[in-house]
This record gives sequence, structure tokens and C-alpha cells, in this order.
Amino acid sequence: MTRERLENRRPSELFEVESLKLPFTVSVSKYSDGRLAEIFINNHKAGSAAGIMASDLAVVCSIALQYGVPVEVIRKALARDSQGNATSPLGVALDVIAQGDAP
Repeated sequence: MTRERLENRRPSELFEVESLKLPFTVSVSKYSDGRLAEIFINNHKAGSAAGIMASDLAVVCSIALQYGVPVEVIRKALARDSQGNATSPLGVALDVIAQGDAP
């Protein structure tokens, strides 16, 4: 597989989500055809375990997207509670994007 790189300068969108009873800021960039290309997740508490794990997971997700893994495959592979709700910041963010609620 070949990694599909993004342009050096690209528009991104920011939105907020809540997961684990904590607020997270999500930044996403897309390819020119509208496909999700990268996602970054930050928590307001720098250095917190939840923030570090969310940030690292988002980087891994971005790399997978750039290697062609469909966002729906990633989204469906993430943990969910008994009602089907995402349990991680990445899962919540991908659900928001999938539902069209992100800017």
C-alpha cells in the first residue's frame, strides 16, 4: 500500500466533543475529494493520560486513513457501550463526523 499524503497547506475544521466526562478539541482535514485524511484530538489538560491516549490514537487513525483504510472500518472497530455509543474520544469524534454534525 502507498500512503496518500496531504498538501502541506490544507484547510481544517475544529469542533468539540465530550468523552470520558472530559472535553476534547478535534481538528480534521480532508482530501480535495472530501474524504477524511487526518484527525487530531487534544484535551485541555496537557499531559493527562486521557489526552495522551486520545492524541496518539488519532495519529494512528490518521496514518491508517492515509494508507487507504476506510473511515467506516475504523469507526466500526472501536469500542462501544451496550447502547452502541462510542466509548473513546476518537469514536465519539468519528460518530460526529459520520452523522454530519461536524462543521
